[in-house]
Amino acid sequence: TSILRISDFDNDGNLVTIDLQKVQLDNSEIENYLLEENDIVINRVNSLTHLGKAILWKNLNKINTVYESNMMRIQSDSSVINPDYLIYILNSKPSRNYFRTVAKRAVAQCSINQQDIKSLIFFFPPLPEQTKIAQILTTWDNAIRTTEQLIQNSEQQKQALMQQLLTGKKRLFDENGKRFSGEWEKVRLGDLLNEVKARNQNDAIQRVLSVTNHSGFVLPEEQFSKRVASENVSNYKVVKQGQFAYNPSRLNVGSFTRLDKFSDGILSPMYVVFAVKSSLNSDFFLYWMQSHEAKQRIKNSTQGSVRESVGFDALCSFPLRIPPLLEQQKIAAVLTAADNEIDTLKQTLCRLKTEKQALMQQLLTGKKRVFVALDEQE
Repeated sequence: TSILRISDFDNDGNLVTIDLQKVQLDNSEIENYLLEENDIVINRVNSLTHLGKAILWKNLNKINTVYESNMMRIQSDSSVINPDYLIYILNSKPSRNYFRTVAKRAVAQCSINQQDIKSLIFFFPPLPEQTKIAQILTTWDNAIRTTEQLIQNSEQQKQALMQQLLTGKKRLFDENGKRFSGEWEKVRLGDLLNEVKARNQNDAIQRVLSVTNHSGFVLPEEQFSKRVASENVSNYKVVKQGQFAYNPSRLNVGSFTRLDKFSDGILSPMYVVFAVKSSLNSDFFLYWMQSHEAKQRIKNSTQGSVRESVGFDALCSFPLRIPPLLEQQKIAAVLTAADNEIDTLKQTLCRLKTEKQALMQQLLTGKKRVFVALDEQE
């Protein structure tokens, strides 16, 4: 018997895995918690963020599945309300906010009960209109899921490309259509980098930056909602556009980036700042630092270290193989094109999600009514 857990579906009511955990239960437990098709289960005990999230069970795998005891089951009368419509109502922002408002608070979590759910007030159009609304929103959900899958596929393809191109397993073509050939040069990273130690004399630069593992360079107020720098920043390190920086004690979690969106900035003295020499293409190096090889070198460098820190000298000791500059540029261009494709898909996904929220706001409140043809009303 499979079990549906809170972590198996997201806040929009979508399954995030099809491989549900298996459990051994006696017949009475199975009977009490066995899900039937079109049952809705709603999270009744959790943090405020996840409280009240619900899923409509479709049983696509046709496997006996039970639900966790921290959820409640809702079985609707399909002659009165369409379960596909009801799940959109339950997962809408007004409903989720209502559940948070009526929730009983405890130290680490909150809870709602059956009466709280029964007390929910919502727009209740005739059944054919409910069905039409659910169909419209399902169209957006399908587009969102398709785009998410495209992003996942594109990211996997990019990883495969990086593995092939950054190791020389796959060679590209030069300007004349001839495939690059020849051995790559074996070098130490230190032969290709120059450390930058310039300080912010006379407090000339006031743009304080920090490096994150997801967003690259950010202003502290973007990360912490307020400026966290000390008043005197004359000892801060200066970083110029095109230069790289990282936190030695967080390189192992990806806190490394290049300054692209500002002309300059200053960083806490704990950061390492450096520039690449002309024999190393900056984009190629940025991709190499994201590669499996680079991550393995960083991991090996921190092993046995109490603080798991990678100073500039340690970074410089990394060995790598690099192709001639023209081939570096070609590799970087291919990987940049792959990144641009992923960014475009992510923008599409963001637009679709925004449109869906706007539609829910209109359709689930009755602000906008939908036309139902006579043949759809039967």
